[in-house]
Amino acid sequence: MNPAIPGIQELNNVNKGRVKVMNISKGQVIADKAEIANTFPRRLIGLLNRRSLAKGEALILTPSNSIHSLFMRFTIDVIFLDKNSKVVGAIPSFRPFRISLIYFNSYLTIELPEHTLELTQTQPGDTIQIIP
Repeated sequence: MNPAIPGIQELNNVNKGRVKVMNISKGQVIADKAEIANTFPRRLIGLLNRRSLAKGEALILTPSNSIHSLFMRFTIDVIFLDKNSKVVGAIPSFRPFRISLIYFNSYLTIELPEHTLELTQTQPGDTIQIIP
């Protein structure tokens, strides 16, 4: 098992706690207040009940290989990770009422405040670490 991304069982055990997300390729903190959406209802609702994401906040959807922003109220940045902690997709400024491509190699998705990708210089190929 790869130590950078906890196993799905470990992520499933993080119910209401927050985790930290690091881009270890760039030495940047991506989010220090990330929540896990690891059940169907939590993934389905996602950020729909929010008006924004503050700097340092994130939502980790697992399992997930695509997202939608139907009925969302704000623009987000999105990262898709494979099981080896590598960024396989990154979408800056994903606007409301959109549907993403399917990233078949994606294990999980991280939804972030807009401009986080630019600020942290996160891009495909980077290695991400999720710290419980």
